[in-house]
Amino acid sequence: MSTSSISSVRTQSPQSSPSGPRSRDRRGVALAIVLGAQLMIILDMTVVNIALPSIARGLHFSAPSLSWVLSAYTLTFGGLLLLGGRAGDILGRRRVFVAGILLFTAASLAGGLATSAPWLLTARAVQGAGGALASPAVLALITSSFAEGRERARAIGLYTAVSMGGASLGLVLGGVITQWVSWRWVLFINVPIGAAVVLAAPLFLSESQRLPGRFDVTGALTSTGGMALLVFAFIRAASSGWGDAATVGAFVIAAALLAMFLITESRARQPITPLRLFADRGRSGSYLARLLLVAGMFGMFFFLTQFVQDILGFSPLQAGVAFVPTTALLFAVSRAAPWLMSRFGPTPLMVTGLLPVVAGMAWLSRLTPGSGYLSGILGPMLLLGAGMGIVFVPLTMASLAGVRKEDSGAASSMVNVTQQVGGSLGLAILVTVFGAASKSTARHRPAGLRPLAQAHAHAQAHQAAIVHGMASAFAVAAIFDVCALIVILAVIGSSRKPRDLAG
Repeated sequence: MSTSSISSVRTQSPQSSPSGPRSRDRRGVALAIVLGAQLMIILDMTVVNIALPSIARGLHFSAPSLSWVLSAYTLTFGGLLLLGGRAGDILGRRRVFVAGILLFTAASLAGGLATSAPWLLTARAVQGAGGALASPAVLALITSSFAEGRERARAIGLYTAVSMGGASLGLVLGGVITQWVSWRWVLFINVPIGAAVVLAAPLFLSESQRLPGRFDVTGALTSTGGMALLVFAFIRAASSGWGDAATVGAFVIAAALLAMFLITESRARQPITPLRLFADRGRSGSYLARLLLVAGMFGMFFFLTQFVQDILGFSPLQAGVAFVPTTALLFAVSRAAPWLMSRFGPTPLMVTGLLPVVAGMAWLSRLTPGSGYLSGILGPMLLLGAGMGIVFVPLTMASLAGVRKEDSGAASSMVNVTQQVGGSLGLAILVTVFGAASKSTARHRPAGLRPLAQAHAHAQAHQAAIVHGMASAFAVAAIFDVCALIVILAVIGSSRKPRDLAG
């Protein structure tokens, strides 16, 4: 569930409305509108994964720069989420929701029309900004439309299913659209959905009361800019080396912007990220553990979608279906996690979930050009799906345990911010590892063969270099997961009593 959407829900109270059939129908349509928008936003985090090889061929992306198709979206989405929630409080949630969907839809159209890599990346960044404006208002609008009790519980249950199932659906849908139509329609499909949401929202969604406040624009821009430059620096290092002037300059400017962000947040009257959230050792540990876990998970999806298509020869549709076992198991296990937590406790559950995650990622680090789907891919994917499904629920509760009432919105938003930023930064690091490992292997190419044999040998050597780079990235991802396990054992488990985390 995208817990960032909980931002500032506490300031709204359910609207009193008659309980007749017409009122229920109206609220049902309102629910369909906001859930359709949420699904569209969640889908775009994963729907392009399967299309990446087709996008690379169509717009001539290099292997390291291809990761920006994902990172450009997640960085602006994660970086501006807190500002989007604040904008809804001050300007009105329906107004900001509609503006976000308009921006998202226009950027989707522009991305589908892209004729160059910079054009597509710009459109993806603007998509993320639109999603950051719209997403925080979704759950707040649901809460204000449904009275506390059974109706609200059902509505939030649907919201949870959409948020968790969207990533899985994105992989399958991306495969279907890419194979049967074109990768461009992965983005074009948002246009009619977004237009319908924009037209219907003023008719069925009521506006929230505006609250006085200030925008921490400096905090939002310095944090987003600093993280974007940090990701750029890692990706630049993969292609141009660590001594490259642009690489070094990006690291320096990123450090300066992030330092400016910390100074701004410590002095702002209404900071976008209250630094007191990190004073609690267990909460800080939960944010760090999530960042490490998602860093490895983003890399897994990024590299495996390319492995099954470029190495195993799967079609985009087959590649999408190949990921169904992972996402289905993740969804199923996560539904049982609350019961398991009440029985065994949160820290044992997090540790139990992380063990198969580490094992699955270590298994993937042994990939070779001869690895098949059943022999080398399915087993690790099942381990990762089961482990992630167990660990994320108690980890989320650890992020929210003991939060002061006035910080509940910011703490909830930080969960999703950490997830998006962790995914982008982790992917950038893994792409750097991939680039260095694949280049070192590619240097050892066969010589002295006949032209046809030499061409075949070079093709095999290139494939071996690519797979070696992927395996090296998975090995580093496994290290991320081991570090997350250490954080959970040393920081989260020792800083809170079991009842604090459980409830």
